[in-house]
Amino acid sequence: MPHRFGINLAPNSADKKCDALIIISYDDKLTFTRELEQYRKLIDEQKEFDIKYQIEGGMIVLPNSSFKRLIYTPVGPIDRDFDDVRTFMDAATRGLSRALKAGARMPLIILPSNNGFHEQYSLYDLAILLGVYQILYVPLENREFKNLTKVDFIDFTNFCDVKRETKIMELAKAIECGRGFARDIGGSDPERMSASNTAKYVEALFENSSVKVEIISDLKIIEKEFPCLAAVNRASVDRHAARVIFLSYEPEETPEKTLFLVGKGVTYDTGGCDIKSGGVMAGMHRDKCGAAAVAGFLETVNKLKPKKIRVYGAMAMVRNSIGPNGYVADELIVSRAGVRIRIGNTDAEGRMAMVDLLTYYKEKIIAEQIPNPEMFTIATLTGHCCMAVGFDYSIILDNGPARKKRTAQLIQEAGDRVGDLFEISTIRREDFKFNEGKSEYEEILQSNNAPSSRTPRGHQIPAAFLIQVSKLDQHGIDSDLPIPFSHIDIAGSSGSFPGVPTGAPIAALTARYLIGEF
Repeated sequence: MPHRFGINLAPNSADKKCDALIIISYDDKLTFTRELEQYRKLIDEQKEFDIKYQIEGGMIVLPNSSFKRLIYTPVGPIDRDFDDVRTFMDAATRGLSRALKAGARMPLIILPSNNGFHEQYSLYDLAILLGVYQILYVPLENREFKNLTKVDFIDFTNFCDVKRETKIMELAKAIECGRGFARDIGGSDPERMSASNTAKYVEALFENSSVKVEIISDLKIIEKEFPCLAAVNRASVDRHAARVIFLSYEPEETPEKTLFLVGKGVTYDTGGCDIKSGGVMAGMHRDKCGAAAVAGFLETVNKLKPKKIRVYGAMAMVRNSIGPNGYVADELIVSRAGVRIRIGNTDAEGRMAMVDLLTYYKEKIIAEQIPNPEMFTIATLTGHCCMAVGFDYSIILDNGPARKKRTAQLIQEAGDRVGDLFEISTIRREDFKFNEGKSEYEEILQSNNAPSSRTPRGHQIPAAFLIQVSKLDQHGIDSDLPIPFSHIDIAGSSGSFPGVPTGAPIAALTARYLIGEF
């Protein structure tokens, strides 16, 4: 049976004949081990007469070999100022894509040998596997329709360090299980992954696992406990009604650290009464990729089972629909923390969906006196994020206590090692000032009337909103109980549409928090 994400992650190649040999080459001398020496002459001859082959590689037909196809893919330079681990990923995906186009169904990928790479490349082989798994993912609807897969199995080897190879494979499988789960939720259409269907899917995945699932579907409870989320939900019909999904993992030993993750799960974002017009509504089913990443990270945690880290996750699943019951600009709403908010733009629904769940976890930390907590929101929140740093990058912003712990820097460094890249931004006093109420009716203005992409500091301002409306600003560095909080905006890194979601930032969070325990 194929893996549920369309890849057999645990092949038994002993009883299978690979139909493509993909050699990822960084240092020819080290790459061409005894097992591969027989192919050196073929590759050297091709390089001699094809300059493009020297740079990009390509395929050589092997009619008398069981492999049938030899794909050579050079890594290229990695020592320039601007090089990063994606260079290895690009070589791998380039080679695999060529094999797939040639009709290969059972590729064997030869990983380059570790040539004493700089620390930034210490997980180069893990990054390669993650890059390969990204392009082998098959969308959920395709699998459900015809049980489609892109390969029958795929295997990897480096011929040198079996112990490391085994460990890296296990890590890659755990991360890919999480990312594949996140892609299923984030990429599936707004009906297949409506709030209720997402809840069922999550419940089924974690059945009989180490992750506990609690689902709140009673709208009266949601209205009482999470009023900002309930406001976004008001225009939705029954089949699109909101769900709050809580996930939790308890380690075997007393936890030394507790992570709290809140994800934006807007199953479709019409913009609400401030409707998205001009054709920009297409792709808004991807506005649930933050919540999808939370569920995916818990699945990776479930696979790796860290012994001293506890993880809580909350998925704010809601549809931002249009209708006579919808919330509107000028409306006053009181948050769970008791903050009076005036709505400025119903298309700024993501911060509304998450903020009461953030408050809920803040209250839990205080009530239970949880030691060493770290809080996160993860969301495809702003177009300004993409304008600020482009695509392929997540933005992370720390509050004071998180900055003191160097949360953003450490996650950025972890992401650099696995090709899940971050840029660091800073929340400034202007951002808090921007959100202050403009009249005596409200304490906080939810948003201005312009899109974030047309608002200066358009990705920093929502982060400040989350802090102010949850009253995390009372737990800063000047507090007797400082609580580290970081906001992660994945609007750019979650994946382009049309296309397949990336599962960001699961790999970076895994590299930061879980690999050390593995």
